[in-house]
Formats: sequence, C-alpha cells, structure tokens
Amino acid sequence: MSVVALGVLVGCSGGSGETSSLGGGDQAEDPVVVDYPVVYVRRTLNRDDDGQLMGDSIFAPSAFNPGAELVLRDRATATAPERVLTEGLFVSDEDAGIVFEGGYDVKDLTVSADGKTLAFAMRAPDIEGRDDDEQPRWNIWLYDFDSAQLTRAISSDLIAEEGDDIAPAFLPDGRIAFSSTRQRRSRALLLDDNKPQFSALAEDLREPAFVLHVMEADGSDIRQISYNQSHDLSPTVLFNGRILFSRWDNMGRVDRLSLYTVKPDGTDLQFYYGYHSQATGSSANGEPSPGAFSKPQQMPDGRILVTLRAPEGITYGGDMVVIDGENFTEAYSEPEQQGQLQGQESLSVQRVITGGGLSPHGLFANAWAFHDGTSRLLVSWSECRVIDPQTELAQPCTEQWLATPDVVPADPLYGLWIYDYEEGTQRPIIQPAEGQMISEAVTADTRPVPQFIPQPIPGIDIDRDLYEEGMAILDIRSVYDFDGEQIADIAALADPLQTVADERPARFLRVVKAVGIPDEDTLDFDRAAFGRDRSQLMREIVGYTPIQPDGSVRVKVPADMPLAISVVDTNGRRIVGRHNNWLQFRAGEIRKCQGCHTRDSEVPHGRADKEPAPAWAGAPTSAAPFPNTEPALNADMGETMAQVMARVAGHPELEGDLSYSDLWTDPAQREKDPSSLLLMTELKTPLPTSLACQSSWSTDCRMVIHYPEHIQAIWDLPREITDDTGAVLDDRTCSRCHSARDAAGQAQVPPGQLDLRGEPSGVNNNFSTSYVELIFDNPTQELSEGALQDVLVQDTDDNGNLLFETDENGELILDTDGNPIPVMVTVNIPRIMNTAGARNSRFFEVFDEGGTHTGDLSPAELRLIAEWLDIGAQYYNNPFDAPVN
Repeated sequence: MSVVALGVLVGCSGGSGETSSLGGGDQAEDPVVVDYPVVYVRRTLNRDDDGQLMGDSIFAPSAFNPGAELVLRDRATATAPERVLTEGLFVSDEDAGIVFEGGYDVKDLTVSADGKTLAFAMRAPDIEGRDDDEQPRWNIWLYDFDSAQLTRAISSDLIAEEGDDIAPAFLPDGRIAFSSTRQRRSRALLLDDNKPQFSALAEDLREPAFVLHVMEADGSDIRQISYNQSHDLSPTVLFNGRILFSRWDNMGRVDRLSLYTVKPDGTDLQFYYGYHSQATGSSANGEPSPGAFSKPQQMPDGRILVTLRAPEGITYGGDMVVIDGENFTEAYSEPEQQGQLQGQESLSVQRVITGGGLSPHGLFANAWAFHDGTSRLLVSWSECRVIDPQTELAQPCTEQWLATPDVVPADPLYGLWIYDYEEGTQRPIIQPAEGQMISEAVTADTRPVPQFIPQPIPGIDIDRDLYEEGMAILDIRSVYDFDGEQIADIAALADPLQTVADERPARFLRVVKAVGIPDEDTLDFDRAAFGRDRSQLMREIVGYTPIQPDGSVRVKVPADMPLAISVVDTNGRRIVGRHNNWLQFRAGEIRKCQGCHTRDSEVPHGRADKEPAPAWAGAPTSAAPFPNTEPALNADMGETMAQVMARVAGHPELEGDLSYSDLWTDPAQREKDPSSLLLMTELKTPLPTSLACQSSWSTDCRMVIHYPEHIQAIWDLPREITDDTGAVLDDRTCSRCHSARDAAGQAQVPPGQLDLRGEPSGVNNNFSTSYVELIFDNPTQELSEGALQDVLVQDTDDNGNLLFETDENGELILDTDGNPIPVMVTVNIPRIMNTAGARNSRFFEVFDEGGTHTGDLSPAELRLIAEWLDIGAQYYNNPFDAPVN
C-alpha cells in the first residue's frame, strides 16, 4: 500500500473490533485466497499476578501459557464464520481423579503439503492437586479437514507423556518431524553408563533440552535424530527434503540461535545460516540489536521466511525477514557484522524496530506464506500504540506521541491480516481485540511436496558393520587446514625427510563427550560440582587417535551422542581453542571435514556447498606412495594419509593412551622415528576409568576425571626419597611441602604461596584448599605473630594516586587522631591454573626442562592434569558421583 494508506492503518482506533478504514467486513473478498480454510490460535495476553504483561522467550519452549484456543474459518475472509476446534476437548473426570483447572495452550501450527491435515502442539490444562512433574505434557495433535476429526498423534497416554512434544512438520512420506524433550535414544544410552534414564537439561540448566525426533503419523516408531545439548527448535521441511531448524548453540555459553539442516534420518547435519549474524535486528537509534530467527519456513521462491525478533521480551513480535540461504551463510558482506546487509531483507514495507522501544510500523508475531503464485503472507500484526497519561487509554503512535518523552507503550494488539509485500497492501481478516492476540495462523492450501530422501540401507548406503556396532567414521582432511588456508606446509610435514615426528605440532586427536545433567527431581546434587566455571558443565574423554603426518584423521567414533574434538600435542595438551558446537554422528555414517577453523571465523565451515576449497590436495598421483614413505603404502590420487591407512589396515578405534608408532617413514631413506607411549596405567593414583578399560580400551570406555579423587590424589601421593637403607632423605609429597603447616604443625607461608592440602577451603567451603589455590586468584600471605594473614597495601586510582576512605559526599573520613584512613587491598597472585586449558596455565612451566620441579611429576600425571584442565577443570565430571544436597 502507499505511505498514505499505511498512515491510515496505524491511525485506526486499535482493538475496538470494528472494521478499519482499510476495509474489513465490507471489503471485496480476495478471489485467490477466499477458498482456503484458515486456522489460527487466539489467546489471552499472558499476565503475572500483579496484572503486568509477561514476556515470552525463545529459549523456554516448554513454557505453558493457558488461555489459548484453536479456531477454524472455512474461508480466509473477514466475513467467514469461525469454529473453535478445541472447544470442550478437556473435560474433568472426578471419578478418575482428573479435575482440570484453568485453560489449555496451543502453538506451532503447520499443514501437510496436500492441504488435508493440520498438525499442532497442545498442552492440556493443569490438573488440580498434582505436582509440577505430574502435570500434562505438550503433545502433537492432528486435525483432518475432510473428516473434521481431531486426534492426538500418539494415542497411548503413557507414551504421550514421556516428554514434551512441540513444533511438528510433515515429511514427504507422511511421517512427522518434531522437537521433543523425550530424548528417546539418549535416555536409552544412559543405561550403558550405569545411570538412570532421564532427559538431560539444556546447557542453561533451566529445562530439558528439546531435540529433533521423527515418528509415523500414528505416533509409532519414534526416533531421535538430533543430539544437541541445548534446544533444536522449529523444524520445517525444505523442497530438497532436508529438515531446516533453529539450533541453540550454547556450549561454553556462546548463546547463538542459528539455522541448521539435517536429513530426516539425522545424518549429514550441517550449519545453514546466521551463526555470526546474531545482531541483525534494528533499534530506534539505528544500531543493530539482538535478533533471533524464529519459526523458519521456505517461501515459494526458495528463500527462508522467519520472524526476526528479540529472543526475549513482552512484545511477542518482530519483523518479517527473508533469508537468501541459497547464496549466503551470514547476513553481512564482511565479518563482525560489517559491510552491507546481503543475506537477508525485511518484507515489511516500512521499517520495523525489533530491539525494544516503539516500532512505528508495528510488529509481526508470525507470518505464513501462500503458495499460490502471489506475494501474499498471512500475518499476525499489531499496530504501535501508546498510553495517553491523561485518559489512560491506548492511542495510535502518531508522530506527536512518538516525540513525547517517557511515553508508555500500550499492550500489543495482534489481529490477522493478509499482507502483500510486493503490492504494498494489508487487508484485515480478524480485527484485534483488547487483551487478546492472534499469535499464529496457517492456511490449508496446497504446496509442493518436498523431495523424498529415503532411509539409508545398511550394506548399501552405509557401512553395515559400523551400523551394527553403533559406530560412525570421522574423516578430517587435515588439521593444518584452517578455513582453506594452510597454517603450516602440509607437504613438508607429510614428508619424513623434511619433518620428524617431534617437529609436528599436532600429534593426537582427543574426542570428548558431553555429560547429560539431570534435573533436581532426578538428582539434587551440589552444583558446586561444576567447579569454578560452569560454562563447560561436565565432560568425559572418549579416547584418542594419532594424527597422521599430513594432519589427517580417519577413526571410528560412537554414534548418537554429542561429541567434541580437540587437537593435542605429544603431551596431551590442547593446542587450539575449544569449539562451541557439538558434533553428531549416526550409526554407519561417514562424516568428512576439511580441517579446522578458529572460533570467531566467519568462513563457512560445515556447510558442504559453501566451504572454501581444501588446503590439502592429498596424494598427487595414484598407485604410488607419498614422498619418502613406506613403499607398500600406495595411495590413490587425492587420498589423505589417514584414508590410505584405513583402506590398508582398517579403520582404527579410539584408544585410552597416547600411542605413537612411525608407520610412514621409509627405512631406506632414514631411520624411523622412535615410538612413544603415554600410558594411563602408569599412574600410581586412582585411574579415571573402569578396571575393564584399564586392561583393554573399548568403544564403551570413558575417562571421567574428578578433582577430589584423581587430581588431589596426585598432590597427596607419597614421594619420599630414601637411601639404600630405607632412610628418608627427603619428602617431596606435594601437599606436605605446599602446606600452611610445617612438619611440626606450626603455621607457615606455603612455599610459592601455594597450599595443596585437600581439606575444605576456608575461602570457599564448596571446594578443597588446593582447588581454590590453583584455580582462583588468591591473596599474598605473610606470617604475623604466628598466624597467616593477607598482605595489604594501600590502593591507588588509575593515575597512581593513593586512595583514602570517603563518605557519601566524597569527604575524607578521619581516624581518632585526625588522619585520613587509607583504602587497603590485598595483593593477589594470578591463578596458576586456567579453566581455558593446560596451555593457558602457568602450572606446567615449573615442570618443563630446567624448571624448579622438573621430574617431580610423571608424564602420566602431567597428562592427566592437562586433560582435566582442557575439558574445563570441573570439580566432578559425573553428577551421580557428586555430593547431594
């Protein structure tokens, strides 16, 4: 519509229920969309006990907001009569002890491609007298337009209540993809770890993680297909048959909600769009604001329609935005959201402000694309309104009101409209009403059936042996490839005459598994178990594999669990930063990766059609070995060393030890590099794995490191030096030497200002003294009158001026002698160990060659400490081993 017409729209009365000046009941019916049934959710605005409007959060998908109803109109016009499909569905049965109280909730509408079936999520009302964990769950429901039958997809009450099910999407073979907390496969695998079955919490620890599942239309054969540690939301099926969804990457609290795709069987998970485009919303001052891609769906032209909105807020809406994911993976032309906006654009004819404050053109809560050859959308839209302080009534956002200081926004007022973004027209279907909103709507029109992607067949499409083992293959072309660029001369590293093993920085690949965290009803453990930094939660080490000279890896890894990888040196210390994304593998799958990337890199990584060309071409010819390598190891052109070795010797399995053998050097050219073996069993302290795994590492083995049990034991291990007669010449036990008490039990300043005793810390009783001393900054201490005291010095400002105590008016406070009182502060010692990893920790310097403690700890002990630091320096890495509250 024209700018003048839009001005009329935002100036209408707002919420009276009367037809706006743009038309309504008297408007000519649209001949194109008139015959399509429209289904929508009408709900009351959610308010707290004080009557204040409550917001919603994308990160809280299980939120229950009673007071919704599902409504059908046989025609998408303002004059068509409406029918509440869910009316009378929930009836109390006092004899059965089921007395409903309050309303129900409905959301996530979608329609099958043939336009015959509606699917949605609905939660029944609360049941009187039941605890929170006994209340109804979100379920998937189906409505057949021809028969007018409404049924729950999963008929069994027992199975339906196994988890919260939301966001259905129809697959081309009639199955339904959806997001759920039931975590069916993950729960089953917990039994292999001798843990009870539970749905693991998302990484913010607020509610169980929603991940993707598929099921038959009758609710049978439910299968989990995604294994994120936080939420996977809003699946929709693309024309090519892949499932597009919103993934919350929150490992290490990165807090990014971006778009991913996956095949319906869960294989070939790929990033799609927007990982580095988290601030593409707009604010009143023109600055970018946080914006989350909500409810994605594919438009007829192939672009992705989303509602771009603040992740949390009380406005419920944002802007209608289309993403050109076919050509772009990020919003802006340059990194760090600089340059031109090219990956996405708004469909609104006027600017929409999504970052708080007033949006003069209003806000869109939801949009649904027609597939009828037009540029029309069915939208839930609210005009901009403010409160007149004199009358306390809502008024449209005129320029005068927008210019008024401290103007108070009125409640949103979402009605249902047909919005044509090319013609610039906006026509009402349902006028808004005060205290209510149309939160989403769909039409029962037909649309193209997506391509069908068949299930892989073991032995034909995937490796049968791997499938039956529950294993997959990780294939990395070269860890020295960073975003298509070599960080080292890979050809030289691969040539034994140019590089010996000790000169190659990347020696092993470590595979780490996330540990599921139960809710308090399952296990109320002390959250101090996470240690100093909760961001890494808990981790288990699955094992190691050698990195081949060219940086390549090809190894078996367990399927159906969230995994992360790290490149480590010969001592088992991570040499690159942690990645903030979980990898997943399905049984029998072979996942290939070019190489590595830095955490902040915006070069497309993990999306096959957008990645740069690999930096390592592999073998230059066929039927010949790599230069100066074993003649028997003939390569095919383009193969990596790991691929050659797997073809010749079979796929290696992960190992518990850091074991290296020179398999490549041609002994006719030079002597092979010496083998090395850093054994876990060389530890004289409790081993962080089971007895069975100590003798033979298998696919079920894990390293689970607890600070009190495994790291403190290193400090407490007796290290007496004796002569031939057994007389003790020296006692180098770590916790005996590094103690606040000498051999006679008298107070002393611990050597190096480091106390390694395992007794509870007086500073933080959640942890031992040694943990606090190593992981936190600690004050320098001195001995005064037989007692340890913190060293205090007078504080200074940024210019080096001494500081004195002052009152609220800034006047000096004087002591009894009339002198100013100095501000005294402690002199802190920077922490010796860093939760960011071993290479970020000062601790290892004293054990290096020439250090003050060279040889005092064994290589196996230093390896264990490095592993513990690299995975996050947690106090415990199994919640079921931690103290309970």
